Amino acid sequence: MRKLKTLAVRTRYWRPGEDFLQEIAAAVRNRVDDGDVVAVSEKALSTATRSVLDESTVKPGLAARIIAKYWMRWVWGYFLGPLCRLRLENLHRIRNYPLREGSSHKQVALEYGGVLQALHWGSEGGIDASNLPYSYVSLPLREPDKLARMIRKHIADNLSKEVTVIITDTDKTYSIGGFCFTPRPKPMRGIRAYGGFLAYVLGRALKLKRRSTPLAISGCEMSVEEALDIAEAANRSRGSGAGATVWDMAEEFEVQLTGVTWEMLEKVEHRPVVIAKLR
Repeated sequence: MRKLKTLAVRTRYWRPGEDFLQEIAAAVRNRVDDGDVVAVSEKALSTATRSVLDESTVKPGLAARIIAKYWMRWVWGYFLGPLCRLRLENLHRIRNYPLREGSSHKQVALEYGGVLQALHWGSEGGIDASNLPYSYVSLPLREPDKLARMIRKHIADNLSKEVTVIITDTDKTYSIGGFCFTPRPKPMRGIRAYGGFLAYVLGRALKLKRRSTPLAISGCEMSVEEALDIAEAANRSRGSGAGATVWDMAEEFEVQLTGVTWEMLEKVEHRPVVIAKLR
């Protein structure tokens, strides 16, 4: 891997319907050079493209309620959580998993990700509630490759800069030797996606090398290892915004789990765009 220098660029918070192409171009203007890599957060793009869902409108079924009440609180709280070396703070949260909101969330996970994803303790199938208000969650991008091409073309047309665009997710990819796998669906080519929560348990329990997941690349050929290193560096550089989990976010604003508002989120520093300079 070549030496890597990253610059996380602060932008305003992107609400649904945001012109993300203009926002990205404005963020990297006078900062990006030919040959740089522009890493963009999937969460921010999902929100801007209205790939979000209000879970308060979802009626949970029996399976979702069972997962929330028993699987989460007991299996993850006392067995899988410790096995995966989750922080004590998160173990306490899972053992007190919210039944009403949690059941609706698990219903969404079942519908969009399937059983193996719904049995995960968080970010099931790429579904994420952090840095979103109320009961909203973001859904994984359907066509990340298309968005990566759009962003690269917009930068070329408007800034006259030839860059590589990579869309990344905070969900981890685990590596052993040259084999890379992730619990989340639809990573970049060369990373295997299978097993849902089982992949997460395997990676964490065996202490495998873990890095943020690249979803799509446009602009140049890049090895899986290089893409993983850039995705992880970008994730570390941008930080977690209002919080890495819904619990962290609620504690940050001193409200209930579904009490965060759009206006609260707009007061927090957000860095959805990271410029990576390879040397």
